[in-house]
Amino acid sequence: MTVLPTTASAPRASAVAEPPILPLGAARLLAGASSGRAVDHLEHRALAGPLVHRTQAWLCEAARTVGLLGRGGAAFPVATKLAAVRPGPATHVLVNGSESEPTSHKDRLLMRRVPHRVLDGALVAAAALGTSRVTVAVHDQEAAQALTTACGERGDATAVRIVVTPAGFVAGEVQAVVNGLDGRPAVPNGRRTLPSDRGLEGRPTFAGNVETFAQLGLLALLGPSAYAAIGTGTEPGTSLVTVFGDVPRAGVAEVAHGTPLDLLTGATGDRPVLLGGYHGTWTRARGLLLDRPALRASGLAWGAGVVVVLPETTCPLGEVARVARWLAQESAGQCGPCVFGLASLADDIARLQVGAPVDLPGLHRRLGLVSGRGACGHPDGAVRFLASALAMFPEEIGDHTTSGGCGRPVLGVLPLPGSAR
Repeated sequence: MTVLPTTASAPRASAVAEPPILPLGAARLLAGASSGRAVDHLEHRALAGPLVHRTQAWLCEAARTVGLLGRGGAAFPVATKLAAVRPGPATHVLVNGSESEPTSHKDRLLMRRVPHRVLDGALVAAAALGTSRVTVAVHDQEAAQALTTACGERGDATAVRIVVTPAGFVAGEVQAVVNGLDGRPAVPNGRRTLPSDRGLEGRPTFAGNVETFAQLGLLALLGPSAYAAIGTGTEPGTSLVTVFGDVPRAGVAEVAHGTPLDLLTGATGDRPVLLGGYHGTWTRARGLLLDRPALRASGLAWGAGVVVVLPETTCPLGEVARVARWLAQESAGQCGPCVFGLASLADDIARLQVGAPVDLPGLHRRLGLVSGRGACGHPDGAVRFLASALAMFPEEIGDHTTSGGCGRPVLGVLPLPGSAR
């Protein structure tokens, strides 16, 4: 029975209306989505072909062969995660559709427009693990409704639960989702418990991002060779990406791995680009390719699959200061590095913006003290964003320090919940 609780916290509204789908290659996951409505089951089967079930061993080997990485931000190898889950009827499959990252819209679009892609992957994983316990956790009401309708269109999804979960940045972390679903506060565990060992109801749980499950279902259908027909040798296949800011076309695209980021950003030259969202990295797009292993080797994080180019008309330091304050406010309140460290860093960034004196060497030192010491990954991600911003905008920092500003307004290009881009 599909469940859509009415007692759950109201989902957080999107920062913007649903962005368009950008036609930047052959659609795999997004086939049929450009119609602007949810693809129903009959149309999905006509486009996608039959649902193909595989064994756990087959899926693990296939995912290992194509180097399938999770699409939720951590890019953890799917084969390793799946192999760690003990199969059986008590095992759970948890599809994390929270998408708490304010800059990202790819997961919501996937759930709203092609919900059967997500359900196919979840059901393939459940069958491989010998269980019928499938839960989809989602913040977004429209996505929840699309998934609920999709479950009603097919006879194999009657046991799938669609649960609206509390909104919040860290509430989308997988262990926070598990805690929330089990009736505890929706915050990450300081113990960093793995869901494969102890997940929903304290039982083994295979958990992943909605796009990860969609990719897994596609892999089961195509097999490793056909799946790897596009992409790169180090990372076959495609990824969904949200693109906005001063770009030729803003929206959500499905692009093959190996695609030059210049194709998404346009002729930005050496202008700053944010990759991965608010746990991501500031860099420059020139010469970069969408290839997670290559980006990681360069010290960059693809994260939530976000590419943002700031317009030259906005104040970069002001944009960063707004996000720094929000990141500090989104703390789960479980540890000093998060509660005090992020607030202190946000204070210093705000002081830089208004030209107040700041000990820059001390600021960099405290960034290093916060990183790696939190109870969850939030402090690390926030430090990654802030440290790369300080490295990216030295001239702007100099302008604000010597002249009290750069002369540009803060346009709020980087979205925050409740704000507009």
